[in-house]
Amino acid sequence: MKAVIADYRYRTMCLRIVPTFGPVIRLTHYPHDMTMSNGQVYKAFQGNDFTGYTSGSGMSPAMVDLEGVADLAGISKDAVISGVYDGARCYLFATTWKTPIEDEEEIVASIFGKTTIIDDKYRIEEMSLIDALNQSVGETYGPACKKVFGSQSYAGCKVDLGPITITGTVTAISSSSVFRDAARTEVADWFAAGTIRFTTGANAGLSPIEVKRYEADGTIEIFEPFHYPVQIGDAYEMTPGCRKRLEDCRDKWNNVVNFLGFSFVPTSSAYTQVGTK
Repeated sequence: MKAVIADYRYRTMCLRIVPTFGPVIRLTHYPHDMTMSNGQVYKAFQGNDFTGYTSGSGMSPAMVDLEGVADLAGISKDAVISGVYDGARCYLFATTWKTPIEDEEEIVASIFGKTTIIDDKYRIEEMSLIDALNQSVGETYGPACKKVFGSQSYAGCKVDLGPITITGTVTAISSSSVFRDAARTEVADWFAAGTIRFTTGANAGLSPIEVKRYEADGTIEIFEPFHYPVQIGDAYEMTPGCRKRLEDCRDKWNNVVNFLGFSFVPTSSAYTQVGTK
């Protein structure tokens, strides 16, 4: 049973979207902006709508659909396309418009999933967090480390990304996915498998992109182009990467104590051989 139920006479729905990075988005189904008792302002949908919410008494995950027009209510088309809201946590709750209270009647916590964009309109499917109970779990092994590079959680990678994150400016452009910073002095491959994001220019504030190749002369190649063309003079932040190999963890980061790969497990071609004399 729910601890609190919003008064059905004045009931309205609210949604809080917490992306991995970037500002929190607060929306309300009420036709006017609402200020909660804690001072947080929830914006009227203004072109956005919940197109559906389903739940049951079993263990099947609840589904929430959010549909709206891009560039309204703080959710821009650029941000949606570039992945700013991929995996964002969402909290749907009900409250009363007479005395609004944040998270008064909690309905569902969910994660942003599949996004469909047609012209300037988007539709985002949200999956309830309970869906984690439907996922297959279990440990697997392989030669590559399974930890997230730079994670600081319990038994995480523990490499501190702050001191090794650098800033720079684009000085030359070869294509939509290859550009150069002539001021870079790091050795070749140092930033490969890392990430780069822009802090100025048209791509400022959009999701980081993984670095595919880095050369000693400052040439940077990314796996996929940024949403907008990169321009000379655009400032960026770039973080080195880890290819999850034993030699990377040991020789590049001196972090082999936290390595979680199984480099010496024999392959199937080895352990399925028939013995011979």
